[in-house]
Amino acid sequence: MSRIVCVHGIGQQHSGENEQHASWYPALADGLRRAGAAPVDEREVSCVFYGDLFRTPGRTLSVLDPPLDAEDVEDEFESDLLLALWSEAARTDPDVMPPDARTLARTPSTVQRALNALAQSRFFAGVALRGLVLDLKQVRAYLCDASVHDQVQARVAETVTERTELVVSHSLGSVVAYEALAAHPEWNVRSLITLGSPLGIRHLVFDRLRTPEGTKPGHWPGSVESWTNIADEGDVVALVKDLRPLFGERVRSLLVHNGSRAHDVTRYLNTAEAGRAMADGRGTG
Repeated sequence: MSRIVCVHGIGQQHSGENEQHASWYPALADGLRRAGAAPVDEREVSCVFYGDLFRTPGRTLSVLDPPLDAEDVEDEFESDLLLALWSEAARTDPDVMPPDARTLARTPSTVQRALNALAQSRFFAGVALRGLVLDLKQVRAYLCDASVHDQVQARVAETVTERTELVVSHSLGSVVAYEALAAHPEWNVRSLITLGSPLGIRHLVFDRLRTPEGTKPGHWPGSVESWTNIADEGDVVALVKDLRPLFGERVRSLLVHNGSRAHDVTRYLNTAEAGRAMADGRGTG
């Protein structure tokens, strides 16, 4: 019966509920300590896990799968998201050559140039090309495939209980959390924290949000009383750092510095800013 529910982002297909808890909880506890706030028992924290929905199923060994490359970036959504990330990476990293009017045209060669540029950026350092393409596909699957979307949302609904006060979400998980809270105004959740969120990316993310009938993207999510959004200036995924123009002035927007791992969830969680937001969300000081 958890008071805090955590929702992970993309690239977690080889993880699990217990692994998520083992990494999130210590960082979360450190954030509370940095804020001088009361600790939380680890049994009060649960992690929604949906990464397995994106894991490639096992098969009989035959011919090895070819590595993913530019040709596997399939549709407008994937290529447009890739170009948006390239533009933001170039803005925050002087070593990344920015796209120009010619390279923004959606062509196979442009996709390859974008992948090459991101591979050289600080933000995506160490991320294999195959992993980057798979991440694009996970975002598209959640936002564009109703079956995947509904399965992910079901995992959230199974985890949130009548005692849940606070939802902490990271990356794509912030999209999942926003939609879940918007769809369930009857929940007792009063606080939402979004970390490294892509919610503000127009057309690709914001305008695709699924909200209840009679509402639209940007409406306040369900029973939430307070919402804190935290971003690192160098976090390419959190392309729009300030969510207030889209979701209203009630969103508290903060910037932190996570060093070389700008998008790392544990570096977000262990900040004093996240700790204070969690303490406020739990009604503790």
